[in-house]
Amino acid sequence: MRKQTVIIDTGCANVASVRFAVERLGYQATLSRDPDVVLGADKLFLPGVGTASEAMKNLTERGLVDLVKQVEQPLLGICLGMQMLGTHSDEGDSPVECLGHIPAPTKLMDTAGQPLPHMGWNRVATVNDHPLFDGIPAGSHFYFVHSYAMPVGDYTLAQCHYGHAFSAAINQGNYFGVQFHPERSGKVGARLIQNFLEM
Repeated sequence: MRKQTVIIDTGCANVASVRFAVERLGYQATLSRDPDVVLGADKLFLPGVGTASEAMKNLTERGLVDLVKQVEQPLLGICLGMQMLGTHSDEGDSPVECLGHIPAPTKLMDTAGQPLPHMGWNRVATVNDHPLFDGIPAGSHFYFVHSYAMPVGDYTLAQCHYGHAFSAAINQGNYFGVQFHPERSGKVGARLIQNFLEM
């Protein structure tokens, strides 16, 4: 039976590149916010662009906050989608409450004087042997565009260094996240998406 892959329609994400990346691997991807479609999927993507406050506002208005909390299948948050899985984000005039699936905040990066946003290719080091990074050479480079990040913690699958170390990939239960853009990271990004789809 062919697996059903769904990209959650948050209303604020540029989903086209994620959909194309999935389809290049031979999978079909459906964009939806329908509860039956989302909860019936085998794998879910939560992409995000923009600000945490706008993204969470869109999720709330679309009834997606409670829906994402019901998800039991593997879900992969990408960039802002990963940050929304945390407890809150400091992006904005006051902290923005997020989904709370990962016990960590998202904070403005301490870059030790390097420019923000952190943009471009950077080396990612896995913290442990995890199927999400199966077949991806140690120290591979992925593409980043962000100014906020989660600290390194028990939930960290991989980390990156830009001034200071931060979480590049996370996992808690069935919730996964990557701070980089796998859909813009060439062969290693494609392999990571494939690994997620085949886990």
